[in-house]
Amino acid sequence: MSEHHIVPVKIYLVIFGALMVLTALTVAVASFDLGPMNAVVMLTIALVKAFLVILFFMHVKYSDTLTKLVIAGGFIWFLILIAITLSDYLSRSWLDFAGK
Repeated sequence: MSEHHIVPVKIYLVIFGALMVLTALTVAVASFDLGPMNAVVMLTIALVKAFLVILFFMHVKYSDTLTKLVIAGGFIWFLILIAITLSDYLSRSWLDFAGK
């Protein structure tokens, strides 16, 4: 039987505040032209927000090792799919993406 971990409301409020700050940071970054780094910065912020939600709101931080392994496997699979997609996209240099 698994133990239930009681998380104080203060932790939820701190995580909520962090998510709101990160959302405001995403909006602020969108107003600057960082070139191709715009997507990288925004995806990094989104990844941090996803980790916060998974760890605290989904209670993975207090789960057993098998649950953490399944979550890690999902992220590894996601990274594999992104790598395959990017390898296909980046190998199409012969296409004219600008429409010239």
